[in-house]
This record gives sequence, structure tokens and C-alpha cells, in this order.
Amino acid sequence: MTATEQPVVVLVHGAFAESGSWNRVIQRLHGRGLTAVAAANPLRSVEGDAAYVRDVIAGIGRPVVLVGHSYGGMVISQAASGNDAVQALVYVAAFAPEPGESALVLSGTFEGSSLGGTLVAYPVSSGGNEFRIAEDRFHHQFCADLDADEAALMAATQRPVTEQALTDGLTVSEPGWRAKPSWFVHGDSDLNIPAAALRFMAERAGSRGTREIAGASHAVGASQPDAVAAAVFDAVGHVPG
Repeated sequence: MTATEQPVVVLVHGAFAESGSWNRVIQRLHGRGLTAVAAANPLRSVEGDAAYVRDVIAGIGRPVVLVGHSYGGMVISQAASGNDAVQALVYVAAFAPEPGESALVLSGTFEGSSLGGTLVAYPVSSGGNEFRIAEDRFHHQFCADLDADEAALMAATQRPVTEQALTDGLTVSEPGWRAKPSWFVHGDSDLNIPAAALRFMAERAGSRGTREIAGASHAVGASQPDAVAAAVFDAVGHVPG
């Protein structure tokens, strides 16, 4: 396929990250001639965040492969529902919910998440609370397989998430992964979403290909960009030319 015939890869970050967290993956996509857009996920509510991602997709005006990290999996599952522009989905250490399931429920389905003890909460003027990971806990919790200097930068640039976003259930009746092909990649040392939960969601979604990386943290896009890019290439390769 030529560059204009290939789908655009739209990458959606999750909580406690930002669009630059995809930089290493994007470098690899660009190296193969793919166009990539890293959307700035608002992290306010599943429905509102998904509406924004749908706007981004509409603005691109071409078929897309949607890639979501962590809570971004909630968002792409909702945004892809009934959206003919979305050709495939890639879940990167990400939630793949059924209708009504929330990030909070799914992360607690299996033992192993230590995220709750690292969070700092404070009220926001729009109502409710939002959360960030305490800076002195960020490296171990989020990206233990990156060096300390990079972890400190990621802690400083993290995007907080609202309590509503984490507790919102999926509101569409058919998640994107039920109607569209999906691929999964995650680490086996994820402290935010237990590997057992990630395996369960991949199997439930009928993953076309699952990569589990030994020793990889939750920040798998930054620490293992080759594996994440490989999953995206698999998804792009599935899209008919």
C-alpha cells in the first residue's frame, strides 16, 4: 500500500502518561512509512474522552488503526464502537472492557495491582477528585524498567485522571473489540494492571496475537517500543489495501 492507502495509526495514552509517551513507538512507525497521530486524551470521562477521539478520527478522514494504553483501552473500545473508520485495535497494557465494566473494576478483578497505594487525590473545580501518582513512587510503580532520569521526567509530565474516568463503565452496547480485530501487548511485571487481568481480557476479546514481555512494566510503549510497534504492524497488515 502507498502512504495514502495505509491506515493512520491513532495512539491514545492512558492515565498518568501523555502523548509524548508514544514517541519511541512513533519513530518505528515512521521508519516503516506509516502516519501516526498521538491524541491528547483528556482523561475526564470515558464517554467524553471517546467522543474527543472520535472527533480526531473524523478530522483525519481516513481509515485508522486505534492503539490504546492502559485507560486508553477503555476509550478506544468506546470510540471504535459502530465507527466504520476504525479498521483494527491494539491494546497496549490496556483495558478491554465489556459494557458496564470500569477500569477500577477490571484492575481489581485479579490480585497484583499496587497502584492504589501510590495515588495522590485532590478535588477539581468540575466536581469530584482527580489522581496522580506520587513523584517518589512513580518509577517503581509505573516504569520500573526505565532509568531513573527518564522516570523522573515522566513523573513530572504525567497527566492526572479523574475519579469519574476510572469508575465510568463502558456505555456502548458493543465494544469495539467485539466487532473489529484486535491485538494485545503487555509486560508480565505490570504493577498497575495485573498480567493475569491483561491475559484474561486478551483471551476474552479473541486477540489475533498477544505479546507478553518478560520483565516489562506498565510503561511498555516506552520500555519495549519494538514489541509495541510490531503489534501495530500486525494490525496494519490486516487492513485490506
